[in-house]
Amino acid sequence: MDSVWLEISLNVDAQELDNLSAQLIANGVPGLVVEDEEEFRAFLEENRQYWDYVDDELLEQMKGVSRVKFYVTDDADGQAQLMGYLQGIDLPYTAVPLREYDWAHSWQKYYRPLAVGERLYIVPEWERDTAAIPDGTTRLLMNPGLTFGTGSHASTQLCLEGIQEVLQPGERVLDLGCGSGILAVAALCLGASWATGVDIDPKAVDVAYENAALNDIGRDKCRFLAGNVLADKGLVEELAQEKSGLVLANIVADVIIPLAPVVPRLLSKEGTFLCSGIIDTRADEVAGALAQSGLTVIRRREKNGWVALEAKLG
Repeated sequence: MDSVWLEISLNVDAQELDNLSAQLIANGVPGLVVEDEEEFRAFLEENRQYWDYVDDELLEQMKGVSRVKFYVTDDADGQAQLMGYLQGIDLPYTAVPLREYDWAHSWQKYYRPLAVGERLYIVPEWERDTAAIPDGTTRLLMNPGLTFGTGSHASTQLCLEGIQEVLQPGERVLDLGCGSGILAVAALCLGASWATGVDIDPKAVDVAYENAALNDIGRDKCRFLAGNVLADKGLVEELAQEKSGLVLANIVADVIIPLAPVVPRLLSKEGTFLCSGIIDTRADEVAGALAQSGLTVIRRREKNGWVALEAKLG
């Protein structure tokens, strides 16, 4: 039988947040979850290079929030712990039951097989033996539990659709900001001869290799690296030696713009640069940066407020 836990939440004025946390720890609580609007907004500001906007619903959820959460088992032992943890704390609390299975697996019901474009059918790994693959499509197995990209976001779909249209059989592919490896692996499934993926997060390397393996793609066909092409000149030199026919970047405008001058060095003469993750209000700004770097935008794709630009040298 699955364990049942209680999520205990206490709301508190922002100025008392540290005192409450300290008292709970002193009372023996082994770990806390602290939710605070000011810290949330500071986190957004410090990491703004990774996104161009934050969903209004999320901002509303965090508005005015100062809350501490911890967890106990929903049984006699847990109740005894709870009373000890709250000793000397005169605040109301809420207790919400959570099944351990829910934490690990409930999200899976939101991730279903997904057709992208005319040739790709993304299938979650746990449905590899049950999902019916439409005729004429290529199956792309992914483990979305590994995060970093599942194919459900409009910007990723724009890239996947672009790959299906521009990829030449036997072409080399370079994915900058590879995350889960979904774009690189998709390109290999669709006929690329080799794919290199680079991401600033070292965790992405193992994730991408695992998703490649799900699709029977070994290290003789792909390479994933941790690195920053905006800061590491040696890495750029290494990638420039390969001259990829298709360079991908599904990131954000604030990264694509400084990346633009590097791209011509990475592309083969007739190669294509496909970039996405651009909100529509910044597409012209990105197109201008590409033009200044010697890249001509030849196509613009749009979906749900997101834009992907396809560009070539000259």
